[in-house]
Amino acid sequence: MDGEDGSEPGPDGRFPPGAPVAVLVPAPLDRTLDYLAPPEGCGPGDWVEVALGPRPMMGICWGPGSGDYPVAKLRPAIRRLDLPPLGAPTRAFLEKAADYTLTEFGMMARLASRAPGLRAPPGTRKVLRRGTGEPPKMTPARARVLDVLDAHGGLPFGPTELAREAGVTASVLKGLEASGAIVAEVEPRDAPYARLNPHHPGAALSEGQAAAAEALRASVASGAYSTTLLRGVTGSGKTEVYLEAVAECLAQGRQALVLLPEIALTAAFLARFADRFGAPPAEWHSAVTEGERRRCWRAAASGEAQVVVGARSALFLPFADLGLVVVDEEHDGAYKQEDGALYHARDMAVLRASLNRGTVVLASATPSLETWANAEAGKYARLDLPERFGVAVLPEIRAIDMRVHAPPTGHWISDPLAQAVAARLARGEQALLFLNRRGYAPLTLCRACGDPVSCPHCDAWLVEHRWRDRLVCHQCGFESAVPKACPSCKREDKLALIGPGVERLAEEAAARFPQARVAILSSDMMESAADLKARVAAVAAGEADLVIGTQLVAKGHNFPLLTLVGVVDADLGLRGGDLRAGERTFQLMRQVSGRAGRADLPGEALLQTYAPEHPAIEAILSGEEETFLREEAERRREAGAPPYGRYAAVIVSGTDEGRVWRTAEALSREAALLTPAGAELLGPAPAPIYRIRGRFRVRLLAKAPRGPALQPALRTWRASVKPEAGVMVRIDMDPQSFL
Repeated sequence: MDGEDGSEPGPDGRFPPGAPVAVLVPAPLDRTLDYLAPPEGCGPGDWVEVALGPRPMMGICWGPGSGDYPVAKLRPAIRRLDLPPLGAPTRAFLEKAADYTLTEFGMMARLASRAPGLRAPPGTRKVLRRGTGEPPKMTPARARVLDVLDAHGGLPFGPTELAREAGVTASVLKGLEASGAIVAEVEPRDAPYARLNPHHPGAALSEGQAAAAEALRASVASGAYSTTLLRGVTGSGKTEVYLEAVAECLAQGRQALVLLPEIALTAAFLARFADRFGAPPAEWHSAVTEGERRRCWRAAASGEAQVVVGARSALFLPFADLGLVVVDEEHDGAYKQEDGALYHARDMAVLRASLNRGTVVLASATPSLETWANAEAGKYARLDLPERFGVAVLPEIRAIDMRVHAPPTGHWISDPLAQAVAARLARGEQALLFLNRRGYAPLTLCRACGDPVSCPHCDAWLVEHRWRDRLVCHQCGFESAVPKACPSCKREDKLALIGPGVERLAEEAAARFPQARVAILSSDMMESAADLKARVAAVAAGEADLVIGTQLVAKGHNFPLLTLVGVVDADLGLRGGDLRAGERTFQLMRQVSGRAGRADLPGEALLQTYAPEHPAIEAILSGEEETFLREEAERRREAGAPPYGRYAAVIVSGTDEGRVWRTAEALSREAALLTPAGAELLGPAPAPIYRIRGRFRVRLLAKAPRGPALQPALRTWRASVKPEAGVMVRIDMDPQSFL
């Protein structure tokens, strides 16, 4: 289309009212839709309100209309929204992220607009400040109000907040307002964030920390893209080092994003952050209120939020000028989004920073093989912190061979581990028993007919959670009461519990150590994120003697009194033949062992194992991490597996088993379409968990060498087969799970 019909932007880059424009709407569509520019006009990146069917929604002006629909039939956009426009780097990020992950383009708009109330104008609220007048009569209540205002240096208070703080009624405030002693003003509902001070004194750094911090500062100051692996043993002070990179980013006038894998980590991190910069950052994760999410979104878009600390979805906030992304515990599986848009936050962080001329810091004591390989190849810089900070030293790690020290049937704590726990408790220190299995028992089996008690919607066992007196499916969340009789044969008193979960382990621990205060740290036993934070803080404060924990405890927590970690089943993650089983076991064991001895008390970690000769276990015991990573890398290279090959998992699912299989087999017959990418197609085969939430699941795997992009061939291949009714085909690039 030419510029005569108004489809081209004017000299200021904006489209006049009524011009055809392309709008990206937050819907599962793989393209933009054409509308007429709103009465205010709009430009690329502007947020507009449009109608999709009968429903108004917000969208993003992406550019001139495509011209594939008659202009006379286009619907006008309703209005331009009073929001900061989405910058060109962010628009490029959404486009490339959709292309890489094979996600519908519109779903990226949904990720970028996930905050409530954005279409409404910014709200206001009434606040009260100290005025210049004085009340005609000073009473104790009035004096308390003025004292509160004076003590806070003129900061405004909401009426309810001020009355509560001063312990007065609303009538007292009205009297003061009438006298001019306090004045009422109207301010935006979303208060601005406190300004951060990059020059606020930080913690004293060791020589190694200071050198690493200086290197990161130089990377940020360069204004060019770079990615650095910050590898440091547990307790080495990686956080203090990368906070220096944040300080440099602030000094440059740019924004920073710090990603954390677990909400429970935020409380301790926010305290350290406030100590470093004099004020807390903005927060973005599922535990913050809707109002805080809206406030954070708007502040990120305007540039007013200098630093955001959040979960993986914070990557899609509309930052005005993002100069630094820190991915803490970059190896953690929580960074992989397994529902909706399938992406890995670590990879998306690198993509986003490359488009923003920003710096990425990937911090971990046990880096993922992908990150390690990129550092080995020179694609990423690498900084090492090989020693713990201060007087703390790394714990001694030893194995307990369960072939020699197996406990009696129905028990899971060996005598050597029990003796070690008792010794630590006698000295007033804390011990941790680690078992990466939630609930009381993972399997309930009928001794009469041999059938397990299973989920009616999934091919998965129901896990008993005794403290809640429920059976729970860890796949779909289905719950039921614990039955008295076998659901299959109806025989009573024949149900047997097989294996331990943390609740059963806690029961055994309480029996063996009756004087100990036992605490369980497991996500499913917490009522809320606030409850989880409180329990972690209580353990850190010494309010428990013996902690029973799942992988939650391995994620960066600092328990100063904890000196012994006992891993009850070090072999658990090695079962099942997963591609990353050895790597994940190595990472988890090193991380959880690193909880011991982080202060001035020496630590010890004991691993109960039936396979002390396994390469992952041997590497943990010997400390030969580089050797393990090199050997693991060579195994992957020989197999053509990531990071030396490319995988794309294809999941075909539906409620009709026959339709699912027919669709999967039709896709298999078109495997030749993947040849241009050098890819071979494996499958179809039933997924390891064949049915979840009533949907049958069949998997295929596209395997290709590194080199040509796999996505174009996958796109052509997927489009060649129309799925049968009710069947969904999803492609997961670089899968982390094969369930």
